[in-house]
Amino acid sequence: MKFEGIYTPIITPHREDGSIDRDAFVSNIEALIEAGVHGIINGGSTGEYYAQSMDERIEMAKLAREVVGERLPLIVGTVAIRLPDSIAMAEVAAKIGAAAILVGSPPYAVPTERESALNALAIDRAADLPVMLYNYPGRMGIDMGEEFLDRIGRSRNFCAIKESSGDINRVHLLARDYPHIQMSCGMDDQALEFFAWGARSWVCGGSNFLPKEHIALWKACALEGNFDKGRRIMSAMMPLMRVLEQGGKFIQCIKYGCEMNGQYAGPPRPPLKPLNKDDKRQLEQVVRVLKRTVAEIEAEA
Repeated sequence: MKFEGIYTPIITPHREDGSIDRDAFVSNIEALIEAGVHGIINGGSTGEYYAQSMDERIEMAKLAREVVGERLPLIVGTVAIRLPDSIAMAEVAAKIGAAAILVGSPPYAVPTERESALNALAIDRAADLPVMLYNYPGRMGIDMGEEFLDRIGRSRNFCAIKESSGDINRVHLLARDYPHIQMSCGMDDQALEFFAWGARSWVCGGSNFLPKEHIALWKACALEGNFDKGRRIMSAMMPLMRVLEQGGKFIQCIKYGCEMNGQYAGPPRPPLKPLNKDDKRQLEQVVRVLKRTVAEIEAEA
């Protein structure tokens, strides 16, 4: 499977009582498809999978598949502390006809690279679908190092990696030594660098509410090879990247960004709390300037 373009890790809208608003979920997917994103990821951390029961995770994967249909590739997240839960999600993905699965390291356990690779291979066997790996040591506690990458090479299904370490040397390593694994940007403030090193896709939470602007950067760099234009768009997006990452309020910012667009998102599930008034005001200002600046850059082109 070739991963090309913007892949949106879809949010999960919640009502005030914490229940899932399925109608809003469907509406948000439709809005993303209309905006032109290239794929949908259900069950990622932006979708708050960690705060859902297994029944909810399975139900939402099935609903996402029903809504997306054959219009876009759907990637189903499998990350869980327990291997049986990851295998269950992989089996669901295969059963509903997902295009691929997202496989990360099991949180908290801190396995060795060998143990982590065996874990990933077990999940792969349960689905036998294309796999996008998810390297996020800041959340999982471990890196998908060279031993891990060499071991998972036993399966051809491991065809991409969402690299979220923040270590630019990882970008160099993947581009030079593992060109058979498609590199996907998972660190938003390094998108330009990822594209410069050959990445063809970007998994970006901000595309939930700014899909056109994220697509604009991808087009400039990956399709047009116009890195002068890309640098200008990236410069306009950097204040957003700082706001999204500051203070551990990433999901809250994404959800409020959707609300700013008129899409229902609702509050995050505990222990997270919604943004306060000052945070909302800051995000509103950043988004307003970003949209205007990117529109001006696109108009010049």
